[in-house]
Amino acid sequence: MARMTTLNVVKRDIAQKLDEMRASGIIPAVFYGRKEPSTSISVPKVDFLKAWKEAGESSVITLKGVGEDHEALIHDVYVDPVTGVVKHVDFYILEKGKKVQVHVPLEFVGVAPAVKELGGVLVKVLHEVEIEALPKDLPHELTVDISTLATFDSQVLANEIKLPAGVTLITEAEEVIALTAAPKEEKEEEATPVDLSAIEISEKKGKKEEEGESAAE
Repeated sequence: MARMTTLNVVKRDIAQKLDEMRASGIIPAVFYGRKEPSTSISVPKVDFLKAWKEAGESSVITLKGVGEDHEALIHDVYVDPVTGVVKHVDFYILEKGKKVQVHVPLEFVGVAPAVKELGGVLVKVLHEVEIEALPKDLPHELTVDISTLATFDSQVLANEIKLPAGVTLITEAEEVIALTAAPKEEKEEEATPVDLSAIEISEKKGKKEEEGESAAE
């Protein structure tokens, strides 16, 4: 069962200055859906960050405060690239009884024998997969067991991920999720032999130039 997170929002006056709103700890946002018109809203920054951490972008959030309750996904979060501050949020309203396709993060668990015993390196090829499910069945994350990676030829494929009831994999079944690579052998750098004759020539040349300069004076 997916985690259910609730977020209280209020309808936003589009004439309100966004910088002043953000300075007071409020994030401007909008929600919309296939059958839901775009509505400008705002949400307390502290509450949103907590909900974002709990739900991520693949778990359902219940929006309260504007008409009837809305089941939504965090669809897009604009973060200032310099300050790292959340500037704006888009929520996508879900249709009741309709399946949705989302990308769900992967959590890697277990110990790979090829890493522990053979000194290999774990390579996480994918960090999320796409699934389809009813909103109520959307998982917060999916678990990938890497204990099957016993040799450097072993791989974990997308179709090996255990899916909860009601969840269908959209990512290609044969897509590689993780593997182990053999450790790289460090080659010792060979010291380049010093060409003594070149040094001697340059020294003689330098002496001749000095003698020439003295004669000129």
